[in-house]
Amino acid sequence: MWSRQLNGVLKNVPKIGSLRTTATAVPGEPKGPNIVTAVPGPASKKLIADLNTINQSGSVQLFADYDKSIGNYLIDVDGNVFLDAFTQISSIPIGYNHPELLKVFHEDHKLKALVNRPALGVYPGKDWPEKLRNVLLSVSPGLPQVMTMMCGSCSNENAYKALFISYRAKERGENVDFSELENTSCMVNKPPGSPNLTLLSFHGAFHGRTMGTLATTHSKAIHKLDVPSLDWPIAHFPRYKYPLEENVRENQAEDQKCLAEVEDLIEKYNKKGTYVAGIVVEPIQSEGGDNEASPEFFQELQRIAKKHRAGLLIDEVQTGAGATGKMWCHEYFNLESPPDIVTFSKKMLTGGFFHTLDMRPKHPYRIFNTWLGDPGKLFLLEAVVKVIKQQNLLEQVQKTGNRLKAGLLDLEKQHSNLLNSTRGRGSFLSVNTTDHGLRDKILEKLKQKGVIAGGCGDHAIRLRPSLVFQEQHADIFLDKFSQVLNDVK
Repeated sequence: MWSRQLNGVLKNVPKIGSLRTTATAVPGEPKGPNIVTAVPGPASKKLIADLNTINQSGSVQLFADYDKSIGNYLIDVDGNVFLDAFTQISSIPIGYNHPELLKVFHEDHKLKALVNRPALGVYPGKDWPEKLRNVLLSVSPGLPQVMTMMCGSCSNENAYKALFISYRAKERGENVDFSELENTSCMVNKPPGSPNLTLLSFHGAFHGRTMGTLATTHSKAIHKLDVPSLDWPIAHFPRYKYPLEENVRENQAEDQKCLAEVEDLIEKYNKKGTYVAGIVVEPIQSEGGDNEASPEFFQELQRIAKKHRAGLLIDEVQTGAGATGKMWCHEYFNLESPPDIVTFSKKMLTGGFFHTLDMRPKHPYRIFNTWLGDPGKLFLLEAVVKVIKQQNLLEQVQKTGNRLKAGLLDLEKQHSNLLNSTRGRGSFLSVNTTDHGLRDKILEKLKQKGVIAGGCGDHAIRLRPSLVFQEQHADIFLDKFSQVLNDVK
């Protein structure tokens, strides 16, 4: 068994003897993967063909049976049982069909909030302020304000508006309102009402597929082809050499090179009158290849932003809600002060952003849509936060992440011709393969053995398990991964 092979590697990793019987396990989980057909199986293939008559379905890998899926296991319509280490692209916080989530809508009040789906910007329910305060602000990264949204893209899209609105408000001064020229010119997309402002983003970034966020997304061409965009500054994000402890000098130089480019771009764009109102960055570039940067990089990035009066937005859509072993990944960076804006979605179940008072518009309807989130999602998040706190799931993520990372590093040593650059925080982990084709082959073979992982960047394999992923799940993943690597070597 894989766990026996790891004994020597893990002697310095904290033991997790209670994990196999701990209350964090979701009752009713299968003991392991079980594949009974090819993947996709006949039932999935039939449904894919049917779906394809209605819309473009080339991205669909299989059809799931969500009535039967449980805990860390996704079960498909053909009866195949998969250990899911990808969780709907990092979006399932405490496993499938967790009993605490299944109970949420047994209460009539919560069910009616879900059924009636209020337009929260104009007709919120009486308990909405209480829920925002007691659920969302209870996990805020030190920011006093919150706006809810529906998804990650619209969270970033509206946070961008907040950056621009705040920047212009500071330019106008405290008590200056909009001029008549601003009111008329914005209606035809011209300055000064539509000002020449920009946001700085990074090569390899992913912030969404809507029009504004797409201008700051630079991870894959397929996201951007044929869509008009904006001339906004794009800096290089650090690309580190691994292992980190053996490449300190080179990686520090990489930080400095990238930070110098950030400052140069801001000065260049400001000089030509297209002012940089904000910097938009992920704590770990997820879709772009799980590229990470040091705390020192982010500390200096914040200083540069403040120096040039640009807001700092940290996009925690994928990294937030405990995936890295802290509620928010940027908590590892020991920033001088909280970022101006932190966006969230995915494992948070609702979208939205936390922000400073400076990022709060003075006028109504400036950041607005019909729903501004969904109270039903907040009731679910309330149950998730309760489970995270009661079961110490952030500690669980750290422990399971240690197990996974040690195993990946050991496999990297055994298969140095196939793998390199294991990295990440908590169970938010990845490892590079030597090329794109090998990565896709490994992921497909893993799926045929009953394990779902993900790809990112050109050649990285990424893990995005739930917060209830435990030592035995890590052992199963590593065992199957080892089998696949032996098959392809």
